Amino acid sequence: MAEAADIPGSTPSPARRWLRRTGALLAGAPLLAGLLLPAATAAQAAPEAPREASDAGTVSVAVDALTPEVPTDGDTLTVSGTVTNNGKQAVTDAHVDLRVGSVLTTRSAIADVAKRSASVSGATGSPLGGAYTAKFTTLTPGVAQPFTITVPVDKLDLGGDGVYPLGVTLSGETAAQSWDQVLGARRTFLPWQSDAPEATTRTTVLWPLVSTVHVTAETGSNQQQTPVFLNDDLAAEIAPGGRLEQLVALGKSLDVTWVIDPDLLASVDAMSGGYRVQAGDDTTVPGTHSAVAKQFLAELQGAVTGKEVVALPFADPDLASLAHNGTNVTGTLSQLKAATDVAATTVDTVLHVTPSTDFAWPVDGAVDPSIVKVATSAGADKVIARSDSLEDDLSYTPSAARPIGGGTTAVVADYRLSTAFQGDLTSASSATLAVQNFLAQSLAVNLQNDKQRSVVVAPQRMPTAAQAQALAKAVTALRGGSWSQAQALAATAAVKPDPGATTTVPGRSSYPSALRKQEMAKSAFQDIANTQDKLDNFKVILTDESRVVTPFGRAINREMSTSWRGRGTAASSYRQGVAAHLTTLTDQVRLIDKSEMKLSGRSAMIPVTVQNSLVQGVDHLVLRITSTNPTRLEIAGHDWDEQSVTVSGGHSTSVKFATSANTNGKTTVIAQLYTQDGQPYGKEVVFDVRVTEITATVMLVIGGGFLLLVLAGFRMYTHRKRAAARAAHEDAGEPAEESAAGPGADDPQQPSDETPDTAAESTDPSGTGERVDR
Repeated sequence: MAEAADIPGSTPSPARRWLRRTGALLAGAPLLAGLLLPAATAAQAAPEAPREASDAGTVSVAVDALTPEVPTDGDTLTVSGTVTNNGKQAVTDAHVDLRVGSVLTTRSAIADVAKRSASVSGATGSPLGGAYTAKFTTLTPGVAQPFTITVPVDKLDLGGDGVYPLGVTLSGETAAQSWDQVLGARRTFLPWQSDAPEATTRTTVLWPLVSTVHVTAETGSNQQQTPVFLNDDLAAEIAPGGRLEQLVALGKSLDVTWVIDPDLLASVDAMSGGYRVQAGDDTTVPGTHSAVAKQFLAELQGAVTGKEVVALPFADPDLASLAHNGTNVTGTLSQLKAATDVAATTVDTVLHVTPSTDFAWPVDGAVDPSIVKVATSAGADKVIARSDSLEDDLSYTPSAARPIGGGTTAVVADYRLSTAFQGDLTSASSATLAVQNFLAQSLAVNLQNDKQRSVVVAPQRMPTAAQAQALAKAVTALRGGSWSQAQALAATAAVKPDPGATTTVPGRSSYPSALRKQEMAKSAFQDIANTQDKLDNFKVILTDESRVVTPFGRAINREMSTSWRGRGTAASSYRQGVAAHLTTLTDQVRLIDKSEMKLSGRSAMIPVTVQNSLVQGVDHLVLRITSTNPTRLEIAGHDWDEQSVTVSGGHSTSVKFATSANTNGKTTVIAQLYTQDGQPYGKEVVFDVRVTEITATVMLVIGGGFLLLVLAGFRMYTHRKRAAARAAHEDAGEPAEESAAGPGADDPQQPSDETPDTAAESTDPSGTGERVDR
């Protein structure tokens, strides 16, 4: 202000400003010194506050257990875990502290804290200190040290209802940095609900029981048709401690909706009755886990009794792949319909419960109009989507159900709740963090407003045993909380939609590229269609088509399974195996190859042999043979002829065709089997027929014989005429004239000529049945 007052409207010169500032500094120096000295003295007397190291930290902090997961008034909170010095120097005067931060008011804030769970920077809240500290004299590099801290909940100074970040920090000193500093941290959450809420959240948790494809199309030739498995991996999953066994053991005590792939039930059921396993080189070995399969089914039947069960289409077909790459292939949608039709029957037969088949579940709940169209084409009118696909522009989480047109309801699972248990949860620390994160997000949903809403938790299709254990722990803890209540999926789908929730399905371009890269290609669906066409052509000739149609029909369903995502090579190998085995079976009904035939006359019967090496008989077959040169060789008076064929299982039959040869030479004949609807069946057999008996010499002999007969007849006629003339002369009294040849020369009949020696040679065609064997 003084500078501006010197010359109004002007700026002081630089020299004058420097002099005035220097003078002010010198005048204030004594006062400044008096202020700094006491502060410095106080800083030396008081201990230095902990400083934060780099974000990574040199000490890892693991929270292995936090109980209770949902504390209430009067509880005692126990936090236990381990600290491990990952640095190269020992940490001295180390201590583990608990820190409670300010309440988190939004779901995104909770997600942000979870992302930087191990960050040592930005640690919120002051250490509780005192008795609620775990101390270590030294932390040796590479050595894990356990800790446990117990604190009454009322010492945490929790305020109103909400989600509080709970920090667990490790502080200490090193030789290089000899001051107390935070060297490691781990953040988790404390969901706090002191008062009963005005409205509880209705929570539906899906409990998926899905596996990969295990059963081939191959079955034994025995009456039971013993199934053949790709491997024995399913036995490990259903054995005690296995992934699927754990899901059953955990799920039986939870209020969840079971979502089951009928193929899994059919596979375990087939295993329970005896099975074989592929061993390579077209060989199989007996399976040895039938008892395990029986035990698993018994436990599962008990677990689902009285529970809601949703059946996916058989083998859990990949709806997105089908919608994006399969709809232009003829018959693909029919496969989905067949997989849906058999689903309810399979579940009812194996588990003795009636499932719902109204729900379709695309991969990760990602939808677009084509996926919805395909998903509902087989009869489902509800699609389980996810909120990261069907996003809402709201400040709160709406209820899951909403109409999306065409009488279809989208049941939108919550993204954050559904993905809370992904990743590696084998460590106690990672599982504990997942549970607390899930509970925090669930409470945050309830606290958004005072309206009752329904949410859905749709975890990954095939959770590991560790992931399932963490989810079960969270669901159990949720049941103990006051803000959530379990609800069946069907009830959630029937809830009145929130008027603010989106009902617009995103376009096809919004489908995640990462998921698109895992889809089955169009060529895969074409392979499936080719196999189905061959199966349709094969089944019409079978006397017991169920022995073939059922195992192959289910194998074709398995070729479309969602479980092939990310396993393209294995999927292709499976499809090739199904097609190859079908070819092996169809080749069991075939024509036997023929070598060249030679006819021994003008006409003959040509036999063609049909062999059936199947266990069952075949009929509705037609065998047709065709002459490529009917001028030379006719078949039944035409260029082709056909006959119906029936062959018993394990037998052969010869079908004979009448042929006639007109000229010499070689003629090619084609034999082909057809189904009764005119479709070619199997490979044609081509052979030659050579006619060699109708030669010029033979024709001369025949002509000469005929000429001799004519001459003999003429001679006999002449002799008889002369004899008649002589008799007439004698009757008239005239002397007989002697022949110039002498007495008796003109007598037409000698004593030895009373009857012919042989009859005239027949000129009729040769009899049928004359042939030369192949």
